[in-house]
Amino acid sequence: MSKLQLSLVVTVFNEEENIKPLLEAIYTSLEGIEYELILVDDGSTDKTVAESKRYANERTRVLIFNKNYGQTTALAAGIDYAEGEYISTMDGDLQNDPSDIPMMLQKAIDEDWDVVAGVRANRQDGFVLRKIPSKMANWMIRNTTGVHLKDYGCSLRVYKAHIAQDMGLYGELHRFIPVLAKQEGARMTEVDVKHHPRIHGTSKYGLNRTFKVMADLILMLFFQKYLQRPIHLFGTIGLLSFFIGVFINIYLLALKILGEDIWGRPILLVGLILVLGGLQLITTGIVAEIIIRTYFESQGKSTYKVKEEFRGE
Repeated sequence: MSKLQLSLVVTVFNEEENIKPLLEAIYTSLEGIEYELILVDDGSTDKTVAESKRYANERTRVLIFNKNYGQTTALAAGIDYAEGEYISTMDGDLQNDPSDIPMMLQKAIDEDWDVVAGVRANRQDGFVLRKIPSKMANWMIRNTTGVHLKDYGCSLRVYKAHIAQDMGLYGELHRFIPVLAKQEGARMTEVDVKHHPRIHGTSKYGLNRTFKVMADLILMLFFQKYLQRPIHLFGTIGLLSFFIGVFINIYLLALKILGEDIWGRPILLVGLILVLGGLQLITTGIVAEIIIRTYFESQGKSTYKVKEEFRGE
């Protein structure tokens, strides 16, 4: 069997009405390309799995999770199973258009890009619940990570396989995929892509995701700067806290020697807290170093469990 040029990974969750038109659009759009379609069902509770099996062709593989793990884990599973030289990802809600993929793939090949990211130029989403949170998240990510893309929320992207498979996706980090790819040394570009309003099903996104993005952003900044050397973060803050606390306590000791009463002063409590807190942070840094070394040196384990793999005929 010749090497596949493209693996398309599509994640779905309760999208039964979208499966047939989605697969038909993919089969039509990718005609002439050596590809495989990996459809990852993230624990759907409707007829998504049945519809996927019904309309799957010989190029389609359906991964069926035993429960809902989340979009990031579903993407990770699809990428792990991918066998193509390039990997493309997109949502299964029919808002992304698979007809953009051949253009993006050709751009990646012709110009030797590691990642070609889509930008929803004429986004067809609600302004308050979708566009505002997305703009806020995009602004925060751009200005804190230094990875300047216009649209972090667009899941339609094309990657070189080795970049996608080395990113280490877990948790809810799918919005930060460009940042993870950048950490692997990826060269990235953006292209405008089509975007359609959702016709069937309900959106899984909303304002509450902005707060999740803020929390994940803290984790991403740690990954960027301190993943391999957590002692540089915890140790630096810990030493600063410790020495400030020691300085305060020496000052209070001097006052005590001079005959002043220091008992009951708030600064005494501050000094003790800074010393103890500093020691705890330094200890945390050492423990984190041991954990990170174990992480890098040990065998990795999957964060998902595939209940069934189905291949279309």
